[in-house]
Amino acid sequence: MPVDLERRDAVALLTLNQPKALNALSADMLSDLDARLGEVEEDPSLRAVVITGAGDKAFCAGADVKAMSTADALEARAFARQGQGVMSRIENMSRPVVAAVNGFALGGGCELALACDIRMAADGARFGQPEVTLGILPGWGGTQRLARTTSMGFAKDLCMTGRLIDARTAMSVGLVTHIHPADELLDAAMKLAGGMASGPAWAVGEAKAMCNLALSGDHRANLARELDVFSLAFSTHDQAEGMAAFLEKRSPDFAPLDAPSPNPESE
Repeated sequence: MPVDLERRDAVALLTLNQPKALNALSADMLSDLDARLGEVEEDPSLRAVVITGAGDKAFCAGADVKAMSTADALEARAFARQGQGVMSRIENMSRPVVAAVNGFALGGGCELALACDIRMAADGARFGQPEVTLGILPGWGGTQRLARTTSMGFAKDLCMTGRLIDARTAMSVGLVTHIHPADELLDAAMKLAGGMASGPAWAVGEAKAMCNLALSGDHRANLARELDVFSLAFSTHDQAEGMAAFLEKRSPDFAPLDAPSPNPESE
């Protein structure tokens, strides 16, 4: 199965288990993750969740670029809607969810970590929203949750440059709250989750919900706008060129600044 579910007392350990693909999130893997989250929600004995990635290289290296490279705008929109649905499910679960980021958390992987309540990182972990280097932008809530978690300026930095940051930098801006040696990370995450699982379930769940409200604003409208522009990116030259260059292992030749752009108001 693409996503493993292991029950450790009151904690559900969900492991993205496609290490050869750096745990990239395909539509099938998203569906499996969603199904596993459903299993957790239906089991009252599971009171907290830890999400991590198999292998020692990646938590999740992002969405499946090969699959996305041939998508049109409507197919991209459907994929983004699926991803947003899974991320929102994690964000709105009554259980606390801890991300144990054991390596690369890029693109959709960073968005997955952002949807979790607490992010813990291995000392060698790397974070980033490099979608712009493919001619697109985050589509699973990254533009919104990164700005809310860190700051507007920092979110624009990562989303507009596509650069990667290390665990220490991520901690300095509030993207992660704990850093551990790689071989100690999972135990530390399970201990933290276990502590929350042993607490009062209603109060823990309501504390999570109230914290989520603190920066709510017009979150749904912002996500809808993100959905629009993400899908529209798949009608541009830069999306096709960026993904082709990635797959061909060459530098992309993006369109000039004055090239025609899709109009979000026209969709």
